[in-house]
Amino acid sequence: MNRKNLIKQVLPAALILLSAAISIYGQDQSQTKRNQRPNQANPSAAPSPVTHNNNSDPVKYSYEFTQPKFYVKHIVLEHDANGRGTVTFERLNEDTPVTEPIALSPAVLERITASWQALQFLDSKTDYQASKQFPHLGTMRLGMQRGERKRVAEFNWTNNSDAETLITEYRKAADQAIWIFDMSIARQNQPLNAPKLMEALEIMLNRNGISDPQQLVPLLQDLSSDEHVPLIARNHALRLIKKIQK
Repeated sequence: MNRKNLIKQVLPAALILLSAAISIYGQDQSQTKRNQRPNQANPSAAPSPVTHNNNSDPVKYSYEFTQPKFYVKHIVLEHDANGRGTVTFERLNEDTPVTEPIALSPAVLERITASWQALQFLDSKTDYQASKQFPHLGTMRLGMQRGERKRVAEFNWTNNSDAETLITEYRKAADQAIWIFDMSIARQNQPLNAPKLMEALEIMLNRNGISDPQQLVPLLQDLSSDEHVPLIARNHALRLIKKIQK
């Protein structure tokens, strides 16, 4: 066999062996990458810093209103990211505050959350107090806490639309919760107060002063069939149901 024919026979075999070797090496490297843990510690590397207060930390929102001369002189509403929390209120000439559970409806929570996000509250140092002062209307505080980060902003009047939305929504939610509490007390102990409470509710509905009227429909339906409640209040409840469901 001459040299030329030998090369023709040996060269293809060598190329096949080289190709196989490259393939095996590539598979080994791929396998190594797949088996390596993304966060596996490297003994020669410095430890990675621990990050606190990221967006996965539970968040807590709060609203507070204070005006010692008002009938409802102090309100504190607190809730989590799901809209569940408590509302605490104190009336004039009463020393003991009342605390009731609260659950913001999805629609209300969506509006509130959008305003908080627009304010970028924890990352901002904005002063929401308007140039004009109206202390006689009461002092309001908005607060937010995520992990160890916390901020509270205080003002008595604001021109910031998102801050205004928050205090308006929270005040409506508090008024709704207070009305529910008052009606529960009337049904248990003072049923003759029910007609006046129904009138108060209608006034709040007319001025868009209730957080989510649809939330009150089950309660109004129950009231309309409660024989312990005066007939005038039961009939009023039926009228308000129709008004809400228009």
